[in-house]
Amino acid sequence: MIFIVVKFTVRPERSDDWLSLVDDFTRATRAEPGNLFYEWSRSVDDPNQFVLVEGFADREAGDAHVNSDHFRAGMETMADAIAETPRIISVEAPGDGWSLMAELSPRTA
Repeated sequence: MIFIVVKFTVRPERSDDWLSLVDDFTRATRAEPGNLFYEWSRSVDDPNQFVLVEGFADREAGDAHVNSDHFRAGMETMADAIAETPRIISVEAPGDGWSLMAELSPRTA
């Protein structure tokens, strides 16, 4: 699996509409055959920072993603709204998605 985390710092005047701005790109990416997950979060410390967590089945799926028309269109759209170059971590990880955390589970009544 290809596991990617990207931090986006968005211009303050665009932060409230960021998720709407990237909605078409997000939907198109989630529909890709090799996409395992594609999830946005907003920082609790910085309202202008968004974190994207994404997973692809393998390198080929990741390559197909970055070579897609919707990826190119998404990069064009985002370029006008970001305040700085995003920071990224991209690694090959074992497995094919999320595993259960061994150290914590809900209490039962």
